[in-house]
Parts: sequence; structure tokens; C-alpha cells
Amino acid sequence: MLEIMERHEAAGERVSDLTDRVASVQAKVDDAAARRTAATGEIDAEIERLAKEREVVAGSVPADLLALYDKLRGQQGGVGAAKLYQRRCEGCRLELNITELNEIRAAAADEVLRCENCRRILVRAADSGL
Repeated sequence: MLEIMERHEAAGERVSDLTDRVASVQAKVDDAAARRTAATGEIDAEIERLAKEREVVAGSVPADLLALYDKLRGQQGGVGAAKLYQRRCEGCRLELNITELNEIRAAAADEVLRCENCRRILVRAADSGL
């Protein structure tokens, strides 16, 4: 009988210990869920803000160029235009050859240029080195 009581007491202590551990883990889960919910809210707010900014900018872009950009964006994993920086397309990260660079240099400032490798729209920036 004494042995059974000792086993019962040990089992009760084990149950108590496991119950405390479950409560601790549940608290961590609840905290993580709360942080996830807060982060999701922040992300949703940022998406909404950026969508509004995009609407404003898209309104100033010619319709045919915007259609091309949206088409490329769908084909290229969400990136339809890439910066031309130091003879390299930042979209595909490949360096353009001298012929392509000469064509870009000779192009009008308002001409829409495309990368020969990834076909994204190339954005010439002041610091592009061209």
C-alpha cells in the first residue's frame, strides 16, 4: 500500500510538472500568435499605403508603358523594371555587352529600353555610369 501511495505521489508531481510546462509553452504560443497578428496588421497597413502610392505614380505613367511593366512584372516574379547600374542589369545581375551599352548611350532619354537577357525595362539612373 505504501509503495502504491509513493507511486501515486510521484505521478501527481509528474502531472503537476507537465501541467506547468504545458502552461509555459502555451504562454509562448500565445505571445508568438499576438506578435504575428501585430506584424500582419503592420504589413497589411504597409501594403495599403504602398498600393495608394502606386496608384498615384501609375496615374502619371503612359498606359502602354504601364501595361508592359505589369506584363513583365507577372512574368518576372514581381519585378518588371530594373536599374542599370555600372553596366549591369540589376534584375538579372548580368553585365551588358559593349554593343548593348552603346545602344543605350545613343538612345533618347525618354526611350524605353529593355535588358536583352531578362527583358525587363531598364531604368537609367544618374549614377548608372552611362
